[in-house]
Amino acid sequence: MPRRVDLPGASELFRSTGTPPKPVTRVTASTAKATAGAAGAAGRRRAEPPLEASGRVRHDEKITVYVSAEELIALEQARLRLRQEGIAVDRGRMVRGAIASALDDLRARGLKADIVQRLGD
Repeated sequence: MPRRVDLPGASELFRSTGTPPKPVTRVTASTAKATAGAAGAAGRRRAEPPLEASGRVRHDEKITVYVSAEELIALEQARLRLRQEGIAVDRGRMVRGAIASALDDLRARGLKADIVQRLGD
């Protein structure tokens, strides 16, 4: 009896797991000046679209965040509470949602944003 194991091929190991990323728009000095001029001419700030928390997709970047035991328990309890309501999310997705929310608030309210107040404490 042979002891060879059939392994998956490269196409199986490196298959796409999510939706393709959105194309990146490059901003040059001339387009930045034109955009700034148009916004100034209108007499108001150009509204930027809110950030969306990325869902279950493969992410290319990684950070490590250290939390206290109490913060981890609170995060897990929040995840379980959402699960009871029929919203199944993982902790990473919850953290990405919180980051998107904080950045939107910072963009909209500047130094009056909740994140600035929390960081000042």
